[in-house]
Amino acid sequence: MTEQTERSLAEQPSDTERLPPAAPADGGGTGGGGAGGAARGAAGGAARPAGPATGQTTADGPVPRHATADAPVLPHATPPPLAPPRPLGEPRTWPRDFTDRLTAPLPGVRALARIAREGKLRPPPETLPEIQQLPFAPGPMPAAGPTTLALTWAGHASWIIRVGGLTVLTDPVWSRKILGTPARVTPVGVRWEDLPPVDAVVISHNHYDHLDAPTLKRLPRDTPLLLPAGLAPWARRRGFTQVTDLDWWEAVELPAPGGPVRFDFVPAHHWSKRTLTDTCRSLWGGWLLTAPDGRRIHFAGDTGYGHWFEEIGRRYPGIDLALLPIGAYDPRWMLRPVHTDPEEAVRACQDLGARALAPMHWSTFLLSGEPPLEPLHRVRAAWAATGRPREDLWDLPVGASRVLAAR
Repeated sequence: MTEQTERSLAEQPSDTERLPPAAPADGGGTGGGGAGGAARGAAGGAARPAGPATGQTTADGPVPRHATADAPVLPHATPPPLAPPRPLGEPRTWPRDFTDRLTAPLPGVRALARIAREGKLRPPPETLPEIQQLPFAPGPMPAAGPTTLALTWAGHASWIIRVGGLTVLTDPVWSRKILGTPARVTPVGVRWEDLPPVDAVVISHNHYDHLDAPTLKRLPRDTPLLLPAGLAPWARRRGFTQVTDLDWWEAVELPAPGGPVRFDFVPAHHWSKRTLTDTCRSLWGGWLLTAPDGRRIHFAGDTGYGHWFEEIGRRYPGIDLALLPIGAYDPRWMLRPVHTDPEEAVRACQDLGARALAPMHWSTFLLSGEPPLEPLHRVRAAWAATGRPREDLWDLPVGASRVLAAR
């Protein structure tokens, strides 16, 4: 957790001053958080801004009911049809904030006071020598034609995805240091000058370790940016001309040499804040990339564990690979709703119905209290406990690549 995030959280209501839940549709209640998952609370699902109530049908298909303790998402229910792709660069009008999409209250001043007392803001000093053992193995990226689906891990949540003949960056952070955090503990896995031309960038949310303005400034201003709802003005103010922001369950397609590549914006258990006055003013989520041949990659961005994984798997069957966070999880009493631990990441992969898991969001910035190597040891143990094939855990070193085989 960065110092900027700590300052942001400090402005939230105290533990007794909880955010009011969104009014659930059809009288449904709001559920509390449970062990191993984020609260099944007031997430607004696919509701359009200022749009119809959940349970109704729109031109884009049925709007799901709130996933609450009294009315959970039913995995066996027939999923709604996928939304047709929206126009690229479409001007949108969004609500003032997306607080109703939170699935757990944000921590308050008391929580920050407790974490300061416990000294859990950074790994214990005796574990810091583990930094020298963090896996780092940069190498040349594989050749990628129109039918290739290949990934290279640049570190943290930054991936270089080659799909349909396109090169796509996820949450690109090439900076050595981001606001409010210590410097990177591993270098960037791919030098910027070694990147092929970037065809698109997807952003999961606006926290500084995922939306890095210095890195984006390196891109041509006509690079397509795919963003969460409410972030387009931020990008346009910085001169970007091909900007599209989406609500949950919305999609766009980009033309590619191998055929159109589809990008769906999907829910996550997280939040957003970048300045002193913009808490939840933009949305947060993950991305589902579908190659021209139907292979699918889920990039989760930053998220806690919860019901959205099953719903994503229900709507997008046949996910081939899930890119899921396994770090920045300690202490659990505070970070459980917004950061999966390694065991929860493995469980989320199973909920998604994904064939393979690529861990991320560790080994780059030390953002919380777990020892540097602990996420890797725990995710390997959790994966082994499932009995699934070892080769389907893509625990890549920073800088390494792997090609996803055709179905």
